[in-house]
Amino acid sequence: MSQRCKKGDPLVVDVHSHLYPTFYLDLLKSRTEIPYVKDNKLVNRASAAGAGKPILPILHDVRTKIAFMDAHGIDVSVLSIGNPWLDFLKEDTAADVAKDVNDQFNQLCAKSQGRLFFFATLPLGANRDVIIAEVHRLNELDYCRGIVMGCSGIGNGLDDPVLIPVYRALADAKYPVFLHPNYGLPESVWGPRAKEYGQILPVSMGFPLETTIAVTRLILSGTFKEVPELQLIVSHACGTLPFLAGRIDNAIDHDRLWISQGKSSPARESVWDILRKNVFMDGIVYDQIPLKMAIEAGGADRVMFGTDHPFFPPPTGPSGGDEMWPSMWSNEKAVHEGFGKDSDVYRKVMGENATRVLNVGE
Repeated sequence: MSQRCKKGDPLVVDVHSHLYPTFYLDLLKSRTEIPYVKDNKLVNRASAAGAGKPILPILHDVRTKIAFMDAHGIDVSVLSIGNPWLDFLKEDTAADVAKDVNDQFNQLCAKSQGRLFFFATLPLGANRDVIIAEVHRLNELDYCRGIVMGCSGIGNGLDDPVLIPVYRALADAKYPVFLHPNYGLPESVWGPRAKEYGQILPVSMGFPLETTIAVTRLILSGTFKEVPELQLIVSHACGTLPFLAGRIDNAIDHDRLWISQGKSSPARESVWDILRKNVFMDGIVYDQIPLKMAIEAGGADRVMFGTDHPFFPPPTGPSGGDEMWPSMWSNEKAVHEGFGKDSDVYRKVMGENATRVLNVGE
């Protein structure tokens, strides 16, 4: 464990930390269609317009990840591959590749002396039985703590009924779904001057709004009624849902189609109920005001610290893993300035919630 933990300070667990391991990059190097690696750049739908992400050590190197953790007092990170995960694989290869990637990720974490765990990726391009079989198999992997899934699910969204048996299998296995946005909103919504604004609109609004819509669709579909034990860990404090929950509930109560279908009854679970029962959130909001809103919406027991490393490096560019990242410190600062470093809320958000829910860092 890190020196921070040895000193008796609150345990710090990062539940939103990406790694594109070399074995995953090797898979993409073998491809000629997006997503692929070309000219030492990762090109997927999210980055194609910018000609891809340069494959720097912060993207794939475990030692660089650990150096970042040490520099920022992070004791444990729960890693996940970033988009596009394995969603691009077809049925004939998805199962074998998912098994191999998850096994290798488990082996990578096993060498970290308790510093690293991971969210597995599922063969969503395969048929439902194959996906569920991989969920069951994950129990063999000591360092797996759940699965990562994009907001598009298997293509038609998280509210696709075909996912209900998958959700049941995950709930039975007590694996949370770390829900991460796919590619934001369509480019057309940013208007004709979008190129003047860089990536500010897609990054600051596209991802959280995609997440907000996806989770709201999941709620409206009745999935949590079908699978009441399903647990999500939703990126970026569940988008804007903590702010919009009351508005969504009001819309439900006044929608004529919804009422005609008999769905708007006093006994229905509200959006607030779902946030407090089925949704955990990471605290990647960069300021204490939205963080307080997330904690007020879901409860202090349901918000966890995250960094989104290796994204949002220092504007001057990363020189390695040990320099200070403002994007990380702003999230920790939001917790300690909002609640105080000696508070129960600080300890819960920074590590205790993740330790309890994901069984890490004991």
